[in-house]
Amino acid sequence: MSTSTSSATTTRRSPAGGLWPVALCWIAVALDGFDLVVIGAVIPTLSATGDLGFTDASLTTASTIGLVGVGIGATLIGPFADRFGRRRSLIGCVAWFSVLTIATAFATNVDTFIALRFLAGLGLGACLPSALALMSEYAPEDRGARAMTRTMTGYHVGAVLTALLALVVIDEWGWESMFVIGGVAGLVAVPFFWFKLPESDAFLDSREAETSHAVRTVEVVRGPYLRVSLGLWVASFMGLLLVYGLNTWLPKIMGEAGYSINAGTTLLLVLNLGAVIGLVVAGHVSDARGNKPTVLAWFGIAAVCLALLSIKIESNALVLLAVLVTGVFVFSAQVLVYAFVGHLYPPEIRGTALGLAAGVGRVGAIVGPSLTGALVTAGIAYPWGFYVFAAAALLAVVALATVPAHVRVRQ
Repeated sequence: MSTSTSSATTTRRSPAGGLWPVALCWIAVALDGFDLVVIGAVIPTLSATGDLGFTDASLTTASTIGLVGVGIGATLIGPFADRFGRRRSLIGCVAWFSVLTIATAFATNVDTFIALRFLAGLGLGACLPSALALMSEYAPEDRGARAMTRTMTGYHVGAVLTALLALVVIDEWGWESMFVIGGVAGLVAVPFFWFKLPESDAFLDSREAETSHAVRTVEVVRGPYLRVSLGLWVASFMGLLLVYGLNTWLPKIMGEAGYSINAGTTLLLVLNLGAVIGLVVAGHVSDARGNKPTVLAWFGIAAVCLALLSIKIESNALVLLAVLVTGVFVFSAQVLVYAFVGHLYPPEIRGTALGLAAGVGRVGAIVGPSLTGALVTAGIAYPWGFYVFAAAALLAVVALATVPAHVRVRQ
């Protein structure tokens, strides 16, 4: 036993490896941000050229099925991560996603493309909860929220860089180049994950204490965790409904409002810039003031900001400022839900809890664009889209109000 303990200790937070877990988890989350944008970036080209035989209907299927795969992957990875470790889970997910993303570039027909998007989505969805579980356990106790929100800046930086990359490479090398670049980036990162990413202390401690066993999903909804999980799932659903609904339809809604902003990419860049600012600020506030009051305040302020966007503003500069502030609160509110999950559950089931929260949230990621798209089709997206978004943020506040500030009672 002493030999095993000593060996485990040498793999933990050594000063030389202190930065590597932070950087590698950030990269894993940035790859998820790539997925947020890449399908939207290639859809105009596939729609205009009809390449592979795509129609608008099959493109909608392709974009949706990828999100379905992401949701399933997020849900399934939790028990595996709690049983075999965050490190193995994350490495496997990055390798899986990368290979299948490259394969997507060589799809010969619509069905193959859609199948590969689904399979790649399984790995992508599993990346996020694995990375966040590792970071929540790697960070000092009083900096858990900060560690998770900073890690999640990778998501929005990845989204912004992918959007900018698409403007350069698609016309030059075709839509296939986007998938090749994304997949190769992941494969290049895999050796660094293998040699530089340590396992989390909390997972190693649970293994040494022989408390890590085959985790069943039902454990996350047993006893005191039932109320906790339900509240967090509703908040995660609403949070990703907002993230994906806004990222998909904000330019269209603002266009319907009559704004003459040269806008699509500009508004999305401003929105995601606000997200990065909000994530940095939210982590500091949450660690200082507590997870629950911060996430409640963030969703509440997000609701107000979204409702105010329904008011027509004459100044383009003020519109951009309003969108920036909205991004600050909407996107970081969702990530604070993940930080709250990391705070409430013990290490033995934390990966499962994060996976389920992310998986349920991905359902919101599908519902958000679909619901907003229905409002656009009906011609009432402005102002009703913003009212629906504000209502979703308020529902998250109500759900989170039922969640206690502290739990962690499992032995």
